[in-house]
Amino acid sequence: MMLAELDVRHTRRHQPTRRVALGDAYLPTSGVAFGAVLLGAIVAEFATAVEEEEYDALLRLANDARSGLSVPRIALRYRLQTDTHGLDLSRHHIIGPDIEAGQVRPRLELDLHGPPVSQLIGALLGAASLPPSGRSIAFKAVDAALARPGRLPEGLDVRRRLQGLPGVRPPAPGVRAAGSTVDGWQGVPSDRRWAMEVLGLSSDMAVERDDVQQRFRRLVRLAHPDHGAVKVGAAERIAELTDAREVLLGFASAGGRSAG
Repeated sequence: MMLAELDVRHTRRHQPTRRVALGDAYLPTSGVAFGAVLLGAIVAEFATAVEEEEYDALLRLANDARSGLSVPRIALRYRLQTDTHGLDLSRHHIIGPDIEAGQVRPRLELDLHGPPVSQLIGALLGAASLPPSGRSIAFKAVDAALARPGRLPEGLDVRRRLQGLPGVRPPAPGVRAAGSTVDGWQGVPSDRRWAMEVLGLSSDMAVERDDVQQRFRRLVRLAHPDHGAVKVGAAERIAELTDAREVLLGFASAGGRSAG
């Protein structure tokens, strides 16, 4: 069972821009307050990677976030925004123990593939998005993490993932799992997975230059207003397709295949 979750949307590593947005979030602050625990854990994990000259700016941003964060704005050289179009996804969550499998402690899963500063900003955006009472609880955990970076909350089994998307989401509270599912994207780097999905490639398909070019041209034609597509979002969709093509063409040139 999922006890808390935070999706941080951020610029992909191959892109020169620095953008971050808040994705899906489930951050309960009542009872055990696993939402606050998760936010504190993210801050504690990634604060150790912040350069010394940026740490004061991080503290100032955390102080501003106590009364909510205005978006868009610039913070720690990142543009904070609400639009998640074309952004990479880092997913952090706490999952309840599987009693039948003999587990007794909740599991904290941290996604390490994204830039550390973007994860910190995402955690602050998550805390700032809560109502005042929940925000107060969340920032107690954030403050404790900032005071002792690197020290994760006790009582959790910690797993760190390096390949981006952890796979199938755990079930939401109150929903039983329908059985195990094999994640065909296991071991595929997140940038490549995103690009393949944008161009309609499944995890078991080879990445061939000609196929990438053909798919790109067809999808751009479908997305272009001159061919009947709506104007709203067309430019963003074409930019997304262009980025995906560049990622896969670079991979194809290296002679790789879709599986990691």
